[in-house]
Amino acid sequence: MAGARTIARLYQAGINRQGASTGTTRVHIRSGTQGAGERLLNETSKTEKPSADPGLDKALEKDWKTVSGFLRAHPNLIRQDADLLADLGLWTKADNVVEFGPAALARLSADKTREKVARRELEATARANFAAQAQTHAAVVDLLEARNHADLARRVDEIARLRFGLVAGVTALELPGAVPAGWRPLPPEGADALMGPACLALMGPSRAAQPLFDDQGDRVASVAMVRMAIWTPARQGLLAFGSPDPEGFTGDMGAELVAFLARVVERTAERWPVL
Repeated sequence: MAGARTIARLYQAGINRQGASTGTTRVHIRSGTQGAGERLLNETSKTEKPSADPGLDKALEKDWKTVSGFLRAHPNLIRQDADLLADLGLWTKADNVVEFGPAALARLSADKTREKVARRELEATARANFAAQAQTHAAVVDLLEARNHADLARRVDEIARLRFGLVAGVTALELPGAVPAGWRPLPPEGADALMGPACLALMGPSRAAQPLFDDQGDRVASVAMVRMAIWTPARQGLLAFGSPDPEGFTGDMGAELVAFLARVVERTAERWPVL
């Protein structure tokens, strides 16, 4: 216990010195009515000023070095004092105890990071979908204002380039039969040749579709194509968009918006006969 008394003396010396430097007044009041005990009342001045005595600071630092050195030499004094450990917010770990706290925290942090990345990806996808829907709705208004087949084909191309940043937009119609001005002619069963007999929409790379875009075909790295059936009896056709980005249209993308535009083109084209 001599070591503990040494710590107490050093601690008391630091408190007394600190009180002297901060203007603390120590008043001893003896209570005659509450027994022989002595109460200690500390009255601290409202304005505390840091010590301007370098010697005092060095003395306090020297005292702490002495205390810390003593504690390192006698660690059991703290380890065996459960109350002190609780006050300091510390605990001891036995050699045969595996601490799962750091691992659990690391796993929790990793899970949180993954969730944050996934949430940001979902938010980015949602924003892109919302923007595409807004542009599609505006494109529908443009298509409905077409005055004839040639104007309709021109508007499809402008929508592709100006609204969606694509290489081109193409409307195509199978032979035999007349093909409106501005539309691309397809050989009989040309839609089946480009997309497959049972395919209603195709998203992704397609070298076979590049000739649809004429002199812009070399710039097309991926396409979105949707079948159309126009007039009665129905004639087969295609609505095609070309992107310069190989990832612009991919097989795992939904074709709903492109198919929606194709239905609008179908209904708009049926306003006029083929001349």
